[in-house]
Amino acid sequence: MKEIVEYTDYRKFIKDYYDERKRSSAFTWREFARDAGFSSAVYLKYVCEGKKNLSVGSAGSVANAMGLVGFESTYFVLMVSYAHAKGDVAKRAAFEERCALARAHKVRVLGEEEFGYFKSWMNPVLRELAPHMPGAKPLEIAHACKPKISAAEVSETLDFLVRANLLKKDASGNYVQTDKSISMGPVDAVPVAARDMQRQMGEFAVKALDLPLSERDMSGLTMGLTRRAYERIRKEIADFRRRIVAIASEDDDTEQVYRLNLQLFPLSEKLNKQNKFVVSENDNCGGR
Repeated sequence: MKEIVEYTDYRKFIKDYYDERKRSSAFTWREFARDAGFSSAVYLKYVCEGKKNLSVGSAGSVANAMGLVGFESTYFVLMVSYAHAKGDVAKRAAFEERCALARAHKVRVLGEEEFGYFKSWMNPVLRELAPHMPGAKPLEIAHACKPKISAAEVSETLDFLVRANLLKKDASGNYVQTDKSISMGPVDAVPVAARDMQRQMGEFAVKALDLPLSERDMSGLTMGLTRRAYERIRKEIADFRRRIVAIASEDDDTEQVYRLNLQLFPLSEKLNKQNKFVVSENDNCGGR
């Protein structure tokens, strides 16, 4: 069985614990539930299947039943706390508490670097910018950013990108990307942090409306959709996004760092009848 810090899903951890015990003994769900203080013999089985939730209050009892002590017991409770936290702020706090606990015990949490990367717009911007400004000091890089940031923020961000293996230094001390492009992985904490970045980038997009038409391209459609049409459009957007990444990866050089936001979201509640696919409006602000 893997170390507990390699898990992000407490249900998977419980199931792996049960399966390991089952392979080497006559261990049953009834015995497991009894050890954890549950009257229902199948409660923990249902938890693993996603049919029931484990409360934070009972997480400690389950940890004891699994023989977890000290750091591992606290870590398990924090996994449960994260899973059932309401809203991004509470989820972020639970995840960061889990990371802090792991760091204090000299271990790495799966997803910590990914979580950190998507928390701030400076990470992707400097990941693109720094490799194309060889020899530049942090202050010079700071002046090249929109909006402006401090030299200290540049230094801190570059240090993080190197630690996360998203940038590295070559023999001349210049920054080089370890991969041409990156995307969100399956780590469950990443979408929470990514929403922070999407909010930041959305605010920048509003400010970019004041730029000359030659420097930005913005357009929009308001549509009536069925669920089937919505899913087809989502697939088209995913395919389009992959093609854009391929085009951007063709050139090794960079003249300017851009952000492309793709947004498709509801502007009404669901209707009680089926509606045809109708384009009711086309807003084009400098679009092609």
